[in-house]
Order: sequence, then C-alpha cells, then structure tokens
Amino acid sequence: MATVTIRLIRSFEHRNLKHVVYHDVDLTQSVADFKEFVRKDISTRPGLPPPFKTYSFDTLKISHKAYGYKSNDPVINLEDDEKLILKEESSLKENGVENETEISFFKMEDYLEYKKNPHLAW
Repeated sequence: MATVTIRLIRSFEHRNLKHVVYHDVDLTQSVADFKEFVRKDISTRPGLPPPFKTYSFDTLKISHKAYGYKSNDPVINLEDDEKLILKEESSLKENGVENETEISFFKMEDYLEYKKNPHLAW
C-alpha cells in the first residue's frame, strides 16, 4: 500500500491545478482501474471546484517520485513521455509508481497543445 498524490490539471496555460492525496493505494491494481477510481472520487469530492469534477481527464503521467528530481516547468514535466506516461494495461507498480509518487492527471489533447508552445497565460 502506498500514498499517491494526484495533480489534477484543468488548464496548462493558466496553471489551473489541484492536488488530491490518496492513502493506502494498492500498487498492484491496473492503471485503468485506478483512473476509474480517481474519476469517481473527484466527481463527488467535497471542496473540489465543479470544473474539476466534470472535466474529461484521460491520461496519467508520473510528475516525480519521493527524493527524485522535479521538472523546471511549474505545471508538468514535458520530457520522457514514453517512460513516464502510465500504460493502461499494466499495474501502477509495473509503471514505476512507488510510495509518495506524484502523478499528473490531465487531458492528452490539452497536453499535446501545451507541449507545442509551453507558455503560461499569466
């Protein structure tokens, strides 16, 4: 069991994100199952603004691990997509998720657009 922080990224350009911490996460569960769990949880989570509850998040990417390096980009690490984007058919552990890993949850279409021109609106 592990503690995992999810960074819900609603807008890359406006740095619109919220953190949600999950305790006792089973790292042997599939990425698809974990995504479904997070989607259900955020849709009813108190204190989370409505735009986050209804947004169509579809991709998980490791932001950083405990005692690891962090990206210089304040929103998301734009490098190593093949290694850091979690594969649906594998377990969290097989994708490299460990205790105290921070994972970004976002819409891939928005990410690809931001990656072309990584600027902040303010």
